[in-house]
Amino acid sequence: MGASLPDLSPAILVTFLFALSCVSVLPEIANAGITRHYKFNITLKNVTRLCHTKSMVTVNGRFPGPRVIAREGDRLVVKVVNHVPNNISIHWHGIRQLRSGWADGPSYITQCPIQTNQSYVYNFTITGQRGTLLWHAHFSWLRATVYGPLIILPKPHVPYPFPKPHKEVTIMLDPEAIINQALQTGAGPNVSEAYTFNGLPGPLYNCSAKDDTYRLKVKPGKTYLLRLINAALNDELFFSIANHTVTVVEADASYVKPFETDLLLLGPGQTTNVLLKTKPLPPGASFYMLARPYNTGQGTFDNTTVAGVLEYEHPSSNKNATVFKPVLPPINATSAVSNFTRRFRSLANSQFPADVPQTVDKKFYFTVGLGNSPCPKNQTCQGPNGTKFAASVNNISMALPSTALLQSYFFKKSNGVFTTDFPSFPLHPFNYTGTPPNQTFVANGTKVVVLPFNTSAEVVLQDTSILGAESHPLHLHGYNFYVVAEGFGNFDPKNDTKKFNLVDPVERNTVGVPSGGWVAIRFRADNPGVWLMHCHFDVHLSWGLRMAWIVLDGPLPNQKLPPPPADLPKC
Repeated sequence: MGASLPDLSPAILVTFLFALSCVSVLPEIANAGITRHYKFNITLKNVTRLCHTKSMVTVNGRFPGPRVIAREGDRLVVKVVNHVPNNISIHWHGIRQLRSGWADGPSYITQCPIQTNQSYVYNFTITGQRGTLLWHAHFSWLRATVYGPLIILPKPHVPYPFPKPHKEVTIMLDPEAIINQALQTGAGPNVSEAYTFNGLPGPLYNCSAKDDTYRLKVKPGKTYLLRLINAALNDELFFSIANHTVTVVEADASYVKPFETDLLLLGPGQTTNVLLKTKPLPPGASFYMLARPYNTGQGTFDNTTVAGVLEYEHPSSNKNATVFKPVLPPINATSAVSNFTRRFRSLANSQFPADVPQTVDKKFYFTVGLGNSPCPKNQTCQGPNGTKFAASVNNISMALPSTALLQSYFFKKSNGVFTTDFPSFPLHPFNYTGTPPNQTFVANGTKVVVLPFNTSAEVVLQDTSILGAESHPLHLHGYNFYVVAEGFGNFDPKNDTKKFNLVDPVERNTVGVPSGGWVAIRFRADNPGVWLMHCHFDVHLSWGLRMAWIVLDGPLPNQKLPPPPADLPKC
C-alpha cells in the first residue's frame, strides 16, 4: 500500500456521511506533496439492513466504502480492480483534475468503464483544494452502494480559517436504493427502503435493529467539525440536530464566511462542513439528528426520516432520559431552501480570494427539466400518457456514445461520436415557468460545447415547468464555479444581471437550480479536456439531463492535456 493511510473508521451507510476522525491520530499525513496509494477491489457482498439481506456491489467489502484521506498537494494513485459482473468507473467528485481528465471517471465521457476482471489506475494530484469531497461510481446506478468520503486536509502547518476543532467527524447521508426497470418502462424509479447515517438507518424505521443507529458521542464544552456529505441518489436532504445550532464554514471543499443555522440543506453530491459547539455542561438528555428529503417533483420519492443520536459522555444515570427531536420544514419548503442557500458567501480574502470573472467572453442560457419521448413499438411504457420519461438541457437529451468522448476528441476521431453544435440558448423559447407547451418531446443527441482555453463563461440554468417545476442539483466536472445569483420565475437578462454578486459569491461544484427558478454561474475554462455537466439526481441523469464541454488546449506546455495512460480501459 506504500504511503496509503490506514483505514481509521468503520463503514457507514447514509445519505449523510459522519466519519469520526481525530486529526491528532493521523501522523502519517505530516508530510506534504507525497504519493498516497489505495487499492479498490470491487466485489459483491451480502449486507443486512431492516430485516433484508441483499447482495451489493462494494469497495473492499464495505458499504459505504473506505475513506480516502490526503493533503492538499498530494498525489493519489488508486488502483481499481473489478471483480463483479457489472462494468464500473469511479469519479472523484469535486476534484479539479487539472490536466488529468483521464482520471475523472464518468463512463463514456472521460473513459470507457472498467470491465469484469479488468483494472484501471486513477492517478491525479490535488492542486489548490482542501476540504470535504466524495468519491462514487459513475456507471449506471452503482453509486447507490459504491461511494465514500474523500477528505483533503490543508498542507502541513496551515491552519483552518476557523477555530481548531476538538475532533472531526464525517457523516454521510445516503439511501438504501432499490433500482427497478425504470429505464425500460419509462416510469419513475421505485423509492429507496431507507436513508442512512453512515450506513445506519436509525430507530424510526420498522425492523431497525438496536445497533442500526448511528450515535455521535461528544464531550461538553467542545467544538466538533462535522463533515456532512449527501451521497443520496435522487434526494436533496434537510438536516438538523435538536436543540443545537451549527456554524457553516465550508461548502463543496471551499471555505465560506461563517454563519449560524439550525437547518441545513444538501443536494446530492454536495458537502458542507459545520462547527458544532456542544453545551457547556452534560444536559442529561440525548438529541436526535434527523434528515429527510426536500422534494417539489411529482414523482414518487422516499418520504421517510433517518435518525442518528447525539449523546453526551457521562450522561444522566436516568436511563429514561429525554430524547429531543428537531423540527424539520415541510417536504416542499422551497422558501426555506432559498433562505438557506442565499446565505453562502466566499471568504474572498487575501489568502482565499474570490477570483470570479468580472467580464465574460461567452454567455449561455440552458433550460433544464423533464420531458418525455415516444414509447417504442411493441412496448408498454409507464411514463406520462403512455410515453417514457426523459430529461434534457435545452431540450437535448444526451445519448451516451459507445466510446469515450475524451478519447474521441484527443485522437481527433469525433466523426460519428459527437457533434459540436450544442445550442447556447433554447431553440424554441417559451414561458419556461408558466404553462408548458403542447409539445414536450425531447430531442436526442450527443452534442458538446467547445470553449477555447481560458474562456470566461457565464451559464444561466433555468428550471422548466414541463411535467412540474422541480429543483435540479447541477454538477460540473473538472471545475469549481461561482454562484453569482439565483431567483424565481424566468431569468430576466436586463434586470437580473444587475443583482449579480461579483464580490464574494460562493464557489461550488454542485448547485441547486431552484424549483420554478434559475441560477447563474461563472467559471474560467482553464482546464483542457472533456467535462460533463449533469443533474445529480441519478434518475434524471439516466433520462438524459446532461451535456458536455470540450475545453481546448492552451498555447503553453502546462496548458495542454497529456496523452492517456497505457491502461485506459477499452470499450
